[in-house]
Amino acid sequence: MKFWQRIFIYNFLLFVIILNIGGVILIENSHQADLKREVQRTLSEHLSIYSGMNMIIENRIYEDERFGQSFLYDHIRNFLEKFHDEKIYVELLDKNNDIFFTSVDFRINRERKELKNPLENRRKYIIRDLQDQTYLFVTNMVEIKKEPLKFTYIRNITEIYAERNKQYKFLFQLELVMFIFMSVSMYFMSRYITKPIYKLIDAIEDITRGNYSNRVEIYGEDEIGTLAKKFNEMTDNLDEKINELEKNTKEKQRFIDNLTHELKTPLTSIIGYADFLRSTKYNEEIYIKGLNYIYQEGKRLEMLSSKMMNLILLKNENFIMKKENLKEIILEVEKILKYRLKEKDIGMIIETKDLYKEVEKDLMKNLIGNLIDNGIKASQIGSNIYVKLYEKNEKIIIEVRDEGIGIKEEDIKKVFEPFFMGDGSRSRKNEGAGLGLSICNEIAKLHKANLEIESTFDKGTIIKIIFD
Repeated sequence: MKFWQRIFIYNFLLFVIILNIGGVILIENSHQADLKREVQRTLSEHLSIYSGMNMIIENRIYEDERFGQSFLYDHIRNFLEKFHDEKIYVELLDKNNDIFFTSVDFRINRERKELKNPLENRRKYIIRDLQDQTYLFVTNMVEIKKEPLKFTYIRNITEIYAERNKQYKFLFQLELVMFIFMSVSMYFMSRYITKPIYKLIDAIEDITRGNYSNRVEIYGEDEIGTLAKKFNEMTDNLDEKINELEKNTKEKQRFIDNLTHELKTPLTSIIGYADFLRSTKYNEEIYIKGLNYIYQEGKRLEMLSSKMMNLILLKNENFIMKKENLKEIILEVEKILKYRLKEKDIGMIIETKDLYKEVEKDLMKNLIGNLIDNGIKASQIGSNIYVKLYEKNEKIIIEVRDEGIGIKEEDIKKVFEPFFMGDGSRSRKNEGAGLGLSICNEIAKLHKANLEIESTFDKGTIIKIIFD
């Protein structure tokens, strides 16, 4: 069953139940009020006749010789005629329930509980159905000529019950009209309410077909509006993740292609020189030259495999961080690179102060050393490299600046990709494989730091390690 159909049925049933319960309560309350009013009226009329009869008895009229049954009958008839009401009846019965006087013109064929032990000062009343009519019987005892008589006042109250039946009939007719109106209204209302849900369903189906850019335009602050908003947020995240996956897939493919290329070059050289030496007559100079080439290409492969292992380990190992003085780490790196700097006659100017951070010391030395080594490779003889350690906006920053060849603007975003080399000939000359900055970037991530690059081609590069 569809959602709009459930809304329609549930609301329709709820309306029917509430309308019927409310209608029944109102009709029954009205009926009870009318019945109570009719009972009070009947009791009042009974009391009037009863009081008149007692007055005659108390004035001892019955001792007069003229007094007899005909006098009493006339008295009751006169009293009834004052009401001009055909719905009331009076009955006097003796202790054996034999008729002393009656104006009843219908047959009473049911047990009369009100006639059992009536009292003079207490009245009994009962409602009973007789021959499709409803009557109210009020009974007490009256004493005439020292003979106890059962005095019953009867009123036809069929109209009260007929009115209730009439109201129920009207309720039924009203329900028919309301049911038709509510059916049409609830149909369109339920379809309108669930329309945004079907928009969401269409959007989801679109996504299952591969259209991840689809969004739902639903406005409002209700639950469906919130659902649509969350759906769009989910779709945005999904789209972002898919783009990220596509990007990672492309990067992995490029990584594999570059790795294949990097492996192919030295292997081709090794195989070529080995085959050349195997098929050539022994010549000491040629042999030594060939073996040197094989050795150099083998070292290249060793370096490549070492850096590859570093990348893998950085992504999979858990390193223990300790609070270290970054100034001391920079000074240690300077000692390690002292001979490299001297070899190219490059000066290193350091500006530091004591600043502490939780780091893995060897990895941090590797990171800073790699950045400085890149600066050495990119710099000309006689130039300088500047290393600065400082704080800015409550963040610790290590800055490495060189006066080298710089990086082209279009290459800056690619420098952290494995095997990327902005200047292939220079990288080959420096025995690079384009993995240095990739390793640096992974080390920075481990330390919750970011690498930022500012570079101007042919003027120099600034790389900053910014700790969060």
